[in-house]
Amino acid sequence: MPAHATPSRPVSAVALRFGRFAVMGAVAVLILVAGVWASWGTAHHVMLTKGREQGTVEVTRCGQDTCSGRYTPLSAGSQPRSRVVLEKSVAVEQGRTYAVVLKPGGEDAVRSGPAGVLYAWIPLGGALLLASVVVAGGLLRSRAAWVLAVSGVALLTAAFVSV
Repeated sequence: MPAHATPSRPVSAVALRFGRFAVMGAVAVLILVAGVWASWGTAHHVMLTKGREQGTVEVTRCGQDTCSGRYTPLSAGSQPRSRVVLEKSVAVEQGRTYAVVLKPGGEDAVRSGPAGVLYAWIPLGGALLLASVVVAGGLLRSRAAWVLAVSGVALLTAAFVSV
C-alpha cells in the first residue's frame, strides 16, 4: 500500500463527518427559524400590545375560515366596532367572548392574554419537535434533541391546556 493512501482515508472520513454535521446543523437551524418566522406573524401583535387596540369580542357568527362578532374596547382610545374578524380554530366557539388585540389598520383581531401568546407560538412548538429528530438522527446529539423535544411538547401542551 502506498504511503500517501493511508492518510487520505481518515481525511475523507473527517470531511464527510464535518459535511454531515454542517448540513444537518443547517437543516435544524432552518427548521427553528421557520418556526419562529411562522409564529412571529401573530405573536408580535399579542406580545407587543403597547399602542394597540385591546378589547373583547363576543363571537356571533362563524364561517368556513373565520368567526366574527361585536368588539367592545378595553384600552384607551379604542373605538367599539360592530364587527371584527377572528381566525376560526378549535379555540374559537360561537357564543363565547374572547380577549383580543386588533391588528393595525383593519378589522382583524387575534386572541390576547396567556392563551393568545401560547396559541401564537404553536408553529414553534412543532418546529422544536421536528428539529429534535434532525438533531438526534443527523447530529447524533441525544441530549440536545431531548431538550428540543421536551421544550416542544411543553409548549404544545401548555397551548392546548390554556386554549
